[in-house]
Amino acid sequence: MAEVVLDAKGLTKTYGDMNAVDNLDLQVFKGEVYSMLGPNGAGKTTTVEILEGLRNPTSGTAKVFGFDVQKDYDKVRSRVGVLPQTFEPWDRIKPPEAIAYWAGLFGRKMSTKEIRGLLEMVDLAHKDNVWGERLSGGEKRRLGIAMALVGEPELIFLDEPTTGLDPQARRGLWEIIHALGDAGKTVFLTTHYLEEAENLADRVSIMNKGKIVVSGSPEELVNLYGGGTHVVLKGAGEEGVAALEKLGYKSTFHNRDVTVHVPALMRTKDFMAQINQSGIAYKDFETRRPSLEDVFFNMVGGRMEEGVLKQ
Repeated sequence: MAEVVLDAKGLTKTYGDMNAVDNLDLQVFKGEVYSMLGPNGAGKTTTVEILEGLRNPTSGTAKVFGFDVQKDYDKVRSRVGVLPQTFEPWDRIKPPEAIAYWAGLFGRKMSTKEIRGLLEMVDLAHKDNVWGERLSGGEKRRLGIAMALVGEPELIFLDEPTTGLDPQARRGLWEIIHALGDAGKTVFLTTHYLEEAENLADRVSIMNKGKIVVSGSPEELVNLYGGGTHVVLKGAGEEGVAALEKLGYKSTFHNRDVTVHVPALMRTKDFMAQINQSGIAYKDFETRRPSLEDVFFNMVGGRMEEGVLKQ
């Protein structure tokens, strides 16, 4: 049985008539990368700040390593690292100085070798003489992760760490998060990037309007809620759409290519055998497996574009 590192029950945060977090239950297990996925305004950051002990819930409980984060915060603090969503390093301080200063706030004196090791881990050793204001967005986030690791935490909260970064910088941070997972750290990651959660997480919770809609491993969610495979019939045209409709399939049409949904319980080879027997003409076909994007659409009823829910 995996050790429970974080346990929240009935977590609620109310602002006036709005429930930013609405009766939320969740568990995070030791050594896993857990991702909370959802659009802007879903309640992810409020949830994380409650779990970090930075914000009090209206009701419910949150325990980290078995300690109540409201009553026993001091027992939790030394075992947790945090990269907040709005992290910005100090402008007129260099990365080694930032790490040394942050370590001092935790009562820890780090050697030059230890600081160098952290900078190498986040690929910033070559920036050790650069002012914070001159670091790129991705470099600032990497420095933030290094600072979050100064106390050798067992649990690390990363609140939308790649928001606003270009694809190359984002994938650089993915490598660091993978490395943290490989090192046995427990990582709690919030994101609105579907491919990020699918690539990094052992388990994913989809959050919307303060509630967790569904949870599970990416594979489980795709299999249960992805809606099955899609097949693209190249060149089938409008005739193919009409023929598929007679067979009972709904399809979409674009540039003479027809995309049709294959029911979750039907094998693709059986579907294609039926298509071939029906005489539908096509030049070629390709299959598209469902992804977390399909899960999100099926469970929430919309798609995310840069964190904004489009319905």
